[in-house]
Amino acid sequence: MAIPKPKLPGFLQGMAVTARTAKETMFPDGMKNPIPQPSKGAATVQYPHVKEAPAPRARGVISLQEDNCTSCMLCARECPDWCIYIEAHKTLAPPRRAGGKPRSVNTLDRFDIDYSLCMYCGICVEVCPFEALYWSPEYEYSEVRIADLLHDKERLGEWFETVPEFEPYEAGSEAKQKKVSRKEAK
Repeated sequence: MAIPKPKLPGFLQGMAVTARTAKETMFPDGMKNPIPQPSKGAATVQYPHVKEAPAPRARGVISLQEDNCTSCMLCARECPDWCIYIEAHKTLAPPRRAGGKPRSVNTLDRFDIDYSLCMYCGICVEVCPFEALYWSPEYEYSEVRIADLLHDKERLGEWFETVPEFEPYEAGSEAKQKKVSRKEAK
């Protein structure tokens, strides 16, 4: 079995591109000013001094619309990291029609997501049949203490305000357009 010879001209072309890019980054003013200034010629954003807007529908933090949550526990069961904690109790709700009997509904007591464990896979958002979980593009929520990365339902509800509307589908698509179900504030 013969070992193929590497293409040396292609390798040299690649090294030339790398050297040219390194020179442009290190010496953005050219060789007239031979003092290296890599931050001036860098193509990266100098975070946190300069911040880029995230892409539409970027995965940042998971937000909760508490009114839509029925405590069905699908998100907690499907989570591979087990970072979602839900507690609820049953209460009696008024009947749907006059003369009907009261119905039993779950009332959400606790809905926490531990972002120190979360791997941002999005399974919880996908399996939620009641559209209670959404992706927010917010990405700046670091904490000094790791225990503060446990977000409760109030904090998750605050993230819901930053959820963008869904992008329209391409022309000719037959899929139903999803909408972020926003309730009017009372």
